[in-house]
Amino acid sequence: MDEIDRAIINTLQGGFPICDQPFAAMAEPLGLTAAQLLARIIKLKADGIISRFGPMWHAERMGGELTLAAMKVPQERFDEVAGIVNSHPEVSQNYAREHALNMWFVVATEKPGRKAEVLAGIEAGTGIPVHDMPKIQEFFVGLRFEA
Repeated sequence: MDEIDRAIINTLQGGFPICDQPFAAMAEPLGLTAAQLLARIIKLKADGIISRFGPMWHAERMGGELTLAAMKVPQERFDEVAGIVNSHPEVSQNYAREHALNMWFVVATEKPGRKAEVLAGIEAGTGIPVHDMPKIQEFFVGLRFEA
């Protein structure tokens, strides 16, 4: 990853412009064209440097559901289970944790009731219980990682 890729990652964490030409608006301060920026984002994702590029929807405000979930995954099955969990398009932000519950992820759905279906599907696909930890109160943290 070069300095331009680092700048792209750091810039993307601050938001994405809502305008007619968002990639051009974001690319110009980085000294890139929109096509160059898009190509670099695609490569960062293909190389596994970033796992996701897309909007963060507030699922509950749009009528859906949102929850934090955790699983106790045997280490020898971790990659296999991560693949099953991540195959659900409703799953984002899947992290390994140093804890008895060593896999944590977010499930955001468009429709009420879908969250339970996704969690049940993950349990059925992995054979491992999923701990559902729904949000009680929302806080804005503004977490960023400097690349």
